Amino acid sequence: MNHFNYFTEIEAAFIRRRAKHLLLSPMDWALIESWKEMQVPLHVALRGIEKAFDSWESKPRKRSIKSLLYCQEEVEAQFAEWREARVGAGDESSEDASASEPAKTEVMPFSRTAILEHLQRGRDRLLEVCAARKQAKADDFTDTLERAAGLLSAVQEDFAESTAPDAQKLEQSLSGLERMISDAICAVAGSDQMATIEGEVKEQLRPYRKHMEPAAYQTTFANLKLKRLREQFGIPRLSLFYL
Repeated sequence: MNHFNYFTEIEAAFIRRRAKHLLLSPMDWALIESWKEMQVPLHVALRGIEKAFDSWESKPRKRSIKSLLYCQEEVEAQFAEWREARVGAGDESSEDASASEPAKTEVMPFSRTAILEHLQRGRDRLLEVCAARKQAKADDFTDTLERAAGLLSAVQEDFAESTAPDAQKLEQSLSGLERMISDAICAVAGSDQMATIEGEVKEQLRPYRKHMEPAAYQTTFANLKLKRLREQFGIPRLSLFYL
């Protein structure tokens, strides 16, 4: 990951989650520079941004997030936890005390091998779809797939090397990648294609709509629409829920 990509990926993630185009301020660029100098891995920084926005959206405020500074605390917290996981849960002085504690890998919902195989399958499929689309015509969506595959590779490598793997943090990273891909699919899908899918989903939900709250209906509608789009574009699910 070169210097330029580090900045542009963070900028793209911030703009995408904010849902409004907003140029980063000089202070924001300086903050990204500081993260790079601290050697914060890109996927860790992106996970921190995703989690900061998830936290904000869980308790909507009247004011919107206007600066990357809002994510600073969460990015640094994620980085601190990432470093701790790389060197182990405890230091040498507490080795005996920690020996009796259950390892984090014992409470993982799946084995490390199963998770790594799942991530590899997802990455392989993303690259297959990307290659197939490139033969027809390279576009912004193929660029997104290449970026997602690269980030997934970094996440996979980090998970494989971690002495204290954390499934929750892994899932947060995967959710961010899925959101990035889903946004790109919605942007590239043709109007006719979208209209057809929306009509099919409305028909599918018609028998249940009168029994659903408006918010629940809209959420279900959006999820089913994305499911159809992912199927049509051949995009795999990366979440551990689909392992």
